[in-house]
Amino acid sequence: MSEVYTVPPQTRVGHVHLKVSDLERSLEFYCGLLGFELTMRYGRKAAFVSAGGYHHHIGLNTWHSEGAPPAPVQSPGLYHTAILYPTRRDLAVMFDRLRKAQYPLTGASDHGVSEALYLDDPDRNGVELYWDRPKDQWPHFPDGSLNMYTKTLDVADLLAELG
Repeated sequence: MSEVYTVPPQTRVGHVHLKVSDLERSLEFYCGLLGFELTMRYGRKAAFVSAGGYHHHIGLNTWHSEGAPPAPVQSPGLYHTAILYPTRRDLAVMFDRLRKAQYPLTGASDHGVSEALYLDDPDRNGVELYWDRPKDQWPHFPDGSLNMYTKTLDVADLLAELG
């Protein structure tokens, strides 16, 4: 058996590329509602969007999926794309945008280490919008191991971030 390998701690997941059925509808969701910037179009079949001028955080394409129905919930595939916001206030701003747009959430949770909003994009791809609490505030069990949990997010308290 070979030596156990551990990925370097600086490793990050760089981007996600999603198959979508309607590119314009997906751009309206990711750019119009969530606020990502369109960085490039690849003809009429693909587009790349980002935050802060990065080349792309999310790729969208219709190469094999144009006009197709969403994948069945019970099929294998991506559970959700997680989008990390820098601060709790940034998450509150996004929650307020979603609320004002009457965009439906599928959940809102406090995980101890983070607070998260859950929703589906127009193709029913799961999306998690979240912020991480500072590491020194993460809950731990008495033995020192991480104590992640799922409790209902106090959305009124989240909105209080907006003043």
